[in-house]
Amino acid sequence: MSDLIFGLVSIVIGVAASYGVFWLLNFLLSLLPERIYRKVNWMAFLLPAALLVILVLVAPLFQTVIWSFKSDNVKEWVGFQNYVEIFTDEVKPEKVETKKEEGAVFVADDRILDDRFMDILINNFLWVLVVPAATVVVGTATATLTNQVGPKRERVFKSLIFMPMAISFVAASTIWAYFYSFVPPGRPEVGLLNALVKLFGGEAQPWLTIDQGRLNSFLLMVVIVWLQGGYAMVVISAAIKNVPVETLEAAQLDGANSWQVFFRVVLPQVWGTVMSVFVTILIMVMKIFDIVLSMTRGNFTTSVLAFEWYKEFFENSNLGPASAVVTILVVLIAPLMWLQIRTVRQQEALR
Repeated sequence: MSDLIFGLVSIVIGVAASYGVFWLLNFLLSLLPERIYRKVNWMAFLLPAALLVILVLVAPLFQTVIWSFKSDNVKEWVGFQNYVEIFTDEVKPEKVETKKEEGAVFVADDRILDDRFMDILINNFLWVLVVPAATVVVGTATATLTNQVGPKRERVFKSLIFMPMAISFVAASTIWAYFYSFVPPGRPEVGLLNALVKLFGGEAQPWLTIDQGRLNSFLLMVVIVWLQGGYAMVVISAAIKNVPVETLEAAQLDGANSWQVFFRVVLPQVWGTVMSVFVTILIMVMKIFDIVLSMTRGNFTTSVLAFEWYKEFFENSNLGPASAVVTILVVLIAPLMWLQIRTVRQQEALR
C-alpha cells in the first residue's frame, strides 16, 4: 500500500513540477517587450521538452559511451580495451601454433577473433534479415486476405490475428516454450510440435538445443513474427484500403489478373507504409533480448547483442564491457533510426 501511495504522490509531484516550469517560463517571457516576446514565446513550450530529452536520453547515452572506455567498475580509464576484448580472445604463447593450425583468425600476435562474439553478430544479422521481412510478408498477406472476406468476418479474423500483440514477450516465450517442449522418452509428451512429429511417425527432438543451421534461432524468430504480424496487418490493411478504387478498376479493364493488380498497382502505392513497418520491426529486433532470455538464456548459439549487455551488466556487474556492448548496439541502430525518419518524411511528402 505504501508503494502505491508513493507512486501516486510521485506522479502528482511530477505533473505539478512540469506545470510549474511551464508557468515560470511563460511568466518570465511575458516580462519581455512585446516585439521580442512574439519571437521567443515558442521557447516556453519547446524548452521543457528539450530539457527532458537531454536529461532522459542524451545524458545517459553520453555517460554510457564514456563508461565504455572504463574498467569493469568504471573507475579506471582503459581506452579501447573493452572493445578489443569483446571482439577478440587472448591466446597464450604456447597455443599460438595450435590456433593457427585450427584456422583461427589472428588480429595481433596474441589475439584472435572471438568465435562466440562472431556467432552473436551472425545471430543479430539473421534476426535483422529474417524477422522484419517475414513479418511484413505475413502482415501483407493477412491484410490482403482479410480485406476480402466481408466486414463482419474481417473484424473477427483481424481481432484474432492482432490478439498476440496484447501478450508480453515473456508470456509469449512461455507459450512457445511449451510448444517446442521436449521430454525424455517414456514420459507423456507435452510439446505440441513434438506431438505432431510423433503423430506422423517421427521422433521427438529438443528443438531449442539444435543449433545446426541456426535452427533454434529461427524457431525463436517465429515468436516475434507471431507477436508482430498483427501490427503489420493492421497498418498495411489501412494503407491498402486507401488505394483508389479507380486504379484497381483501370487495371482490371486492361486485363490484369489478381496477382498483377496486387504487385503492379496496389503494392507500389502502399510501399511507403510497408517500408515504415519494416524499419519499425527492424529497430525492435535489434533490441530483442527477452525472448532469448526466457527461452534459451543465450545458450546453444542463440545469444544476441542485447542479451550480452544484460549478462555483462546485471549478472557479471561489468559496467565497462556492458557499456561497450550498448555503444555498439546504438551505432548499429542509429542508421536505422535515420532510415525510419526518412521513410516517414517521404510518406508525408507523397500525401
